[in-house]
Amino acid sequence: MVLNEAFWDNKYKSGKTGWDIGSISTPLKKYFDQLTNKELKILIPGGGNSYEAEYLHKLGFKNVYVVDISSTVLTNFQKRAPSFPSHHLINTDFFGLKDSFELIIEQTFFCAIHPSLRPKYALKMSELLLNNGKLVGLFFNIPLFDDHPPFGGTKKEYIPYFKPYFKLEIIENSYNSILERRPNELFIKFIKK
Repeated sequence: MVLNEAFWDNKYKSGKTGWDIGSISTPLKKYFDQLTNKELKILIPGGGNSYEAEYLHKLGFKNVYVVDISSTVLTNFQKRAPSFPSHHLINTDFFGLKDSFELIIEQTFFCAIHPSLRPKYALKMSELLLNNGKLVGLFFNIPLFDDHPPFGGTKKEYIPYFKPYFKLEIIENSYNSILERRPNELFIKFIKK
């Protein structure tokens, strides 16, 4: 299976998006609600339907960027949120992105890439973040599928990927996840070393 643009475009065109909860997740909403600097440069990689970007935009954050390999999902998002700056929607492979950010939000992207790319993901996150920048979001804490996304995993597996590049400030069970995911999601807050 090749997890390329055609694969993800087909998922969104066919509506086979079982990971999509249809709104911003509660842990991220609560995290965003306490942020005060509306000028933060924020990236949402593998943004999908980008409820997080839409929410941040409505709160007045001006420097929110979404990168996704699927042009279909970015077009759909632009139709749903027409006031969101179109030049902040980047249709490319995350691993080829060249920029820098103060905050990167993780919401179902890590579980969408093949597990063999996880060391590369951790390195790329550290490259994209400014010094003391933060990677914040949710990881699944449960074995899921081996042959297609979402790919799961465990806290114990994840820590060695990130420890070389980040201070792992928070990696714990998310107490305010949606009910179906509550026992199986980790909230993370990693600070670039």
